[in-house]
Amino acid sequence: MPKRATVKVIPVPETAEEASQYLLQLGECQRAITTEETKLNKRIETLKQRSADKTRPHSQKADQLVQGLFSFAQANRTELTDDGKTKTIPLTTGELKWRTTPPKVTLRGVENILKALKAAGLERFIRTKEEVDKAAMLKEPEVASAIKGVTISNMELFSACPSSTEIGVEQKTSDLKKKTKNK
Repeated sequence: MPKRATVKVIPVPETAEEASQYLLQLGECQRAITTEETKLNKRIETLKQRSADKTRPHSQKADQLVQGLFSFAQANRTELTDDGKTKTIPLTTGELKWRTTPPKVTLRGVENILKALKAAGLERFIRTKEEVDKAAMLKEPEVASAIKGVTISNMELFSACPSSTEIGVEQKTSDLKKKTKNK
């Protein structure tokens, strides 16, 4: 048996006065949503604080235990690692490890570094990156859009902003038109 299509009837205001009433109701809906979200966020913050209060002693003890284990392992490292042949120390309840992270480059003062690399003849450490300048394309849209693969577009948005709330509702008019056609 084929499924029956459900049709949603969306009321449309017929006058500016009715549209004004719709905005009033929209504002009420938004305030109700904001109120509930605010209550939820307050409850979440309260729960986070309670959890932090309960876990703080455990975190402090864990920090002390790790510090103690490190002091023990560091003091006995030569013996425990068989003179550096291993980095893992197996124990009956777990293991202790030393691990070296991969090398990483940190740069401070990039402009000065680039000048120094060029002066030293080390251009192999300099990367040149080509990328499309979209801002320039927007200044000359007719020229830019003639290039295959370049599309310059914009969209129309519809906003309903009740004066009783700070935030309005904004949607693409194309999406709203699609919804209207499907009804």
